[in-house]
This record gives sequence, C-alpha cells and structure tokens, in this order.
Amino acid sequence: MSRRLLITGGAGFIGANFAHFWTHAKPDDRIVLLDALTYAGNYANVAALCDPGAVRFVKGDIRDFDLVCNLLRSEKLDTIVHFAAESHVDRSIVGPGEFVGTNIVGTQVLLDAARAVWLKEGVEHRFHHISTDEVYGSLAPDAAPFSESHPYDPRSPYAASKAASDHLVRAYGHTYGIQYSISNCSNNYGPYQFPEKLIPLCIVNILEGQPLPVYGDGKNIRDWLHVHDHCSAVMKIIEHSPPGETWNVGGNSERSNIDLVRALCAAVDEAFARDRSLATRFPNCPAARGASSAKLITFVKDRPGHDRRYAIDSQRMSNQLGWRAQIGLAQGLADTIAWYLDNETWWRNVMSGKYRDWITQQYGS
Repeated sequence: MSRRLLITGGAGFIGANFAHFWTHAKPDDRIVLLDALTYAGNYANVAALCDPGAVRFVKGDIRDFDLVCNLLRSEKLDTIVHFAAESHVDRSIVGPGEFVGTNIVGTQVLLDAARAVWLKEGVEHRFHHISTDEVYGSLAPDAAPFSESHPYDPRSPYAASKAASDHLVRAYGHTYGIQYSISNCSNNYGPYQFPEKLIPLCIVNILEGQPLPVYGDGKNIRDWLHVHDHCSAVMKIIEHSPPGETWNVGGNSERSNIDLVRALCAAVDEAFARDRSLATRFPNCPAARGASSAKLITFVKDRPGHDRRYAIDSQRMSNQLGWRAQIGLAQGLADTIAWYLDNETWWRNVMSGKYRDWITQQYGS
C-alpha cells in the first residue's frame, strides 16, 4: 500500500532519520516534512532528500492550523507521523511553558486539522503519535519493565506534557473517530542527534577534551534504542497495527549512566588506537596523548526529580508484529561514534554560538 505522509519534526533527530528510513524503503511514497527549525531542527539533516524534489520540506509550526489543513488537502496526505516535540528534560525544568505549547497544544492542533480534513472528507487515514517511556514514571531496580498496561506516572514537565498528548490522541480516537496508533519508546541514540542528550554530548566532549557531566551518582538506568531500530518499529506499526493500539518499543539494553559513559570513553579510546590520524584532528582528546578519556568524567549535582530507572518490555511488539531491536548497544555506540567522527562539520555547526553557551551554563566549561 502506498502512502502520503506528513512527518512532523521532520528535520529533528528521529524525524530526519525516519524520513531517510522510509524514503529508502519506499521511494515511491510521497513525504512532506514539517519543522519549525527551532534550535534542535536542522535542514541539513534532510537536505539530501529534499534537493532532488522527491521529498518536500515546509518550514512551519504544528500549531498553525491553517497550514496543516492546507498541507493535508493540497498534498492529499493520508498519514501523519508525529515526532515534533520539545524533548529535553533539563529544558522542561527551566521552562515548562514551551513544552506545554509544543507537545500538548501542538498535538491538539494537529488532531483538529485531521478532524477538519480527514473526517470531514472521508479520507482513510492513520495518525501515529510518538511518545516516550517517561510517561510511566520511575521503576525500582528489581521491578519488571514497563508494559503497555503500566499506569501513567510522569515525573517531569516533559513527561507530563507527553502524557497529556497521549491522552489527547486517545480521546480524539474515542470521541471523533481519528484512526490513531501510539508508540512509547525508550532512549534513542544515533546519527543527527542534537548534542544536548547524553550520548552525543559525551562523544563531542570527549573529542574536545571537555568534562563529561554525570548527574548524581551516575546509577540512573535507561534502556537504549538505536534510532534505526526505532524507525523500523514505527514503520511496522503504521503498516500492520490495527487503529487504536499502543505499542512499547525498547532496545533491551539497560545501562546505568555511568556505565554508558565509561563504555563511550573506552570506545573512543579504541577508535584513536586504530586510527592515528584522529590524534591530529582532535588534539585535546585524552586519547590523542595515550590517556584514558574516562579521566574527563565529572559528577555534577543531580537534577530535580531525576527518575531512577526506565525499562521497556517490547514483547508485545515481538509477539504480535514480529519486530525486535536488531542493533546491540556495543555495535550501536561504535557506529554512532564513527558517524560523529565522519560528520565533524555537522556537529561543530550545530554546537556553535548560543547553544555552546547554554551547555556551559548547565554543565560547566
């Protein structure tokens, strides 16, 4: 079945990866990317797709009802894949209002546009909403991973805004008949990730010889999912899930933050040992002098309300849709480090100016 997709947040980390993934798998489908190009959105992430004209890029806000309606009608779109979101917990603690505006109001406007076009005009459709494991709250060390039936218990403004948007999607499905699906994923990593999140921040800081900030005792645990595995899961859901279903998508790769950072340090050190030219390119990296990058690890004051553990049970995805994560954490980290080494210009550009000032303010120079 061919589709005509609107991908919101299409120039962001996961949205851009999904655009590349879908275009490669289904080159005859029509894709329209909608992105406001705020600090984390980068047209360079999708320029190679858009320049030939196979994919259309539109700069705009998901809260612009008329714009979304016009795109749905003019492009005859039948699928919305809703990635657009403010997603950095630290930023939500400092400024919750942006998260309410984008994540809650933005989702509501998209749903209203879907009602106005799809339901009024009788379009067969799918609204797929991307959510997070953080809506479920925090797990005890010995607790079973989150299943789809786990009660919601969001602990941060970010998590609360995503929980609210999940509830809106379900409510519009029940009340109005929007044909929806939802996926709640664990922590993503991989190419094009904006370097405010733990893995790309640590990679870049290791290469620059900057401190690696680790909150508290570093024993907070997360489940890590490579973004390419996430993209394959979303495609599987859109193509094979009945409407009205929620799916948990995880990488089955739980690690404490400190163990993850140490693994990144070791992997970068190994890369420098294999390729001596890296020492010339990145002379400030400890590995350039034969030292361990782990010396950069710096424990910082824990953030407010820091959840102790997240873990996702993806068994339902495996049993009913035949999906499971394919990229192990060791290989995924090695591939991600290789991508950042190969794309130095990209991350230097996105980390210039005000963003670097923000990182310094948050974590120290």
